Amino acid sequence: MAHAIEKPTDITIPSTSLFAKLPMIGGVMAVVGLGATLGSAFGENKARAMYAYLFGFEVALTVALGSLAWLLINHLVKAGWHVVLRRIAEAVVMALPAFALLFIPIAAIGFHDLYPWSHEMDEILARKTWFLTPGFFFVRAALYFTIWSALAWVLHSNSTKMDDENDPAKRASMVGRLITVSAPGLALFALSSSFAAIDWVMGLQPHWYSTIFGVYFFAVSMLSFNAFLALVSMGLQKAGVLKTAITTEHFHDLGKYVFGYGVFWAYIAFSQFILIWYANIPEETEFYIMRTHGGWAPVSYALPVLHFFVPFFFLISRHMKRNRTALAIGCTWMLVMHVVDLYWLIMPNAGLHGGEGHHEPHLALSYLDFTSLLGFVGVFLASFGFWLNRNKVVAINDPRLGESLAHENY
Repeated sequence: MAHAIEKPTDITIPSTSLFAKLPMIGGVMAVVGLGATLGSAFGENKARAMYAYLFGFEVALTVALGSLAWLLINHLVKAGWHVVLRRIAEAVVMALPAFALLFIPIAAIGFHDLYPWSHEMDEILARKTWFLTPGFFFVRAALYFTIWSALAWVLHSNSTKMDDENDPAKRASMVGRLITVSAPGLALFALSSSFAAIDWVMGLQPHWYSTIFGVYFFAVSMLSFNAFLALVSMGLQKAGVLKTAITTEHFHDLGKYVFGYGVFWAYIAFSQFILIWYANIPEETEFYIMRTHGGWAPVSYALPVLHFFVPFFFLISRHMKRNRTALAIGCTWMLVMHVVDLYWLIMPNAGLHGGEGHHEPHLALSYLDFTSLLGFVGVFLASFGFWLNRNKVVAINDPRLGESLAHENY
């Protein structure tokens, strides 16, 4: 029975583990990576540096947004299985306020280089001026970060306060508050994350439009976060934390989430493509035409194979999802594909709208892509490490902890 299972005692990060050093390691990565990227933004490579900056920004942000959605959904459905994993997600979600500060260079330095609608106008864009105005763009961005940061703080603070609360009635009340907040919170998340994806990524190519682009980004976020969650859980156990609390049953469920959201990503990506192909509207087809020219065609053809078919057949077996090594390989693969997918979404636009007019998209890797990725991964890990070390790594006083410890797949 769930109530007979003893609470775990290995619930703090050992000072000698890599997780204890994450804030320092991440901080160094952030300074080196973002320093090099932003340094180039003040030189001749300004536009290219800002595209690389946006790419790194979105890679890390989507993982953090995935953690917010994961928490809201689990609270809303009153899930019990997730309790032993929840503190990891709560440490991830607290990175969201940092992204508000990291957005400042996009707004202050790269805005006109990234978004052609800010300085170009034609007949199509003229019909969108009610939405595509700098002032409204910045107001929306501020609203997104306010929503995400407020939800992150409410979810994190109410959960961690339970660790020091001995009154069962008050703990139950805190759980009820998390459930209550998650209903409107999930609606706000869906709207804000969808519009953020439209503003910051679809806005790079303002003639193009897709009615399911926000859902595409939701799939990207949930897939990347669940893969990250599984890998961190394995890492914590190797560091001597939650060695028996997180079981094969939990990893099996995480494997199912990674597998499921991989299929969901493919479904949304294919739906978006087939509708645009069938309608054959010039403003829509330019998105895919760009990604089949200038060296991008191999990436476009490889994504369905490497992002869907390979992990689909690798993770479809129950045994692969219950084998730690196999699951780690699958999750690592998915995170790599996550990076490639966002690169494919963002970077074909680099240099497309310059002062000399329109140019052909051209695939050209730059050291800036790697420095930006290094910097944003560093920020993400520094924040994650700070919040993970600040609290117990499991919600030890959550009334549903016993249910989570006894979780089984049937």
